[in-house]
Amino acid sequence: MKKLKVGIIGVGEIAQIIHLPILQSLPELYEIVALCDISQRLLNVMGEKYGVKNLYANAADMLDRTAMDAVFVLNNMEYHTECAIAALQRNIHVFVEKPMCVTEAEARDIIQARDASQAQVMVGYMRRFAPAYLRALEEVRELGPINYARVRDMIGPNAYFTGQSGTHVYRFDDIPAEAARDRKERNARLMKEAIGEASGEEYAAYGLLLGLNSHDISAMREMLGMPLRVKAAASRQGGRFKNAILEYDGYDVMFETGVDGQGRFDAHIEVFGEQRSILVQYDTPYLRQLPTTLRIRDTIGHALQETVIRPTYKDAYTCELEHFYEVAANGLSPKTTPEDYVQDLAIIKMIMDAVRRGA
Repeated sequence: MKKLKVGIIGVGEIAQIIHLPILQSLPELYEIVALCDISQRLLNVMGEKYGVKNLYANAADMLDRTAMDAVFVLNNMEYHTECAIAALQRNIHVFVEKPMCVTEAEARDIIQARDASQAQVMVGYMRRFAPAYLRALEEVRELGPINYARVRDMIGPNAYFTGQSGTHVYRFDDIPAEAARDRKERNARLMKEAIGEASGEEYAAYGLLLGLNSHDISAMREMLGMPLRVKAAASRQGGRFKNAILEYDGYDVMFETGVDGQGRFDAHIEVFGEQRSILVQYDTPYLRQLPTTLRIRDTIGHALQETVIRPTYKDAYTCELEHFYEVAANGLSPKTTPEDYVQDLAIIKMIMDAVRRGA
């Protein structure tokens, strides 16, 4: 079995809690050969922790100076396109965390770079790799006519979970001021390119749809397909809370999301048939091995029967990285492609257009 040599761009919270530990737990599949981050102190700590000697402050330098089969793009979304294209130009496979990018033009640039290279791009939608979700896809196909569906993502702060679990996240204050200014300027430019002139709340709402809710939208789209339109949508509390009614052929989907200070994580998709409903329930991904469950409710005669299915304690991120190995090492077509992400961007744009109509 070929071991993939991989580099990591961005060793912040998601890399520390998820990707680095999982890559380390799969030594037969992956070898971490290089790390890149703009915080030198963080880079030094992570390099020592994971025994990685090739440390870089610049992604292009890392891609040029260290031989690797694949790169994990885990830095801020404003830089995903630049880093992904740089890797593809060197025929290096790319795993890019969601959101893949901010604008449709960036997505087209990534697709064009991939098509011109000998490498693949996979977008990090780990919820779609959860075994309970895969089983739910099968159940929905057999459900018959759908009456209604609900997509919900109401979460509290990540630190609530990591703090109580003893998970330490390293953060340092040595980010260069120029880098901070550049990110702010890029964000403003990309947001304007994505949705035009808008209020601060509208930009915040779009950013949250990209960052948190692309998970929900992508999983909904695979399960139910593309909506016909968004009938209505609203954004409140500075863009932190949103709801929308999405019209499908013969039924509607209620989408609701919010981010607050409560210590809970409620993310689920529920699909209602005439005598059966199917619910996929996710817990916080920041505590690995919390299972994703499938709940099926059936009305049989006079009885309501509920079946709870927990296929595995293997977390969805591990399933996802096992899939990426097959993509990069064995030529498997990725399940979550850039073209996939373009469809998600289209739904996000539909929601934002409805929000602005309502406003």
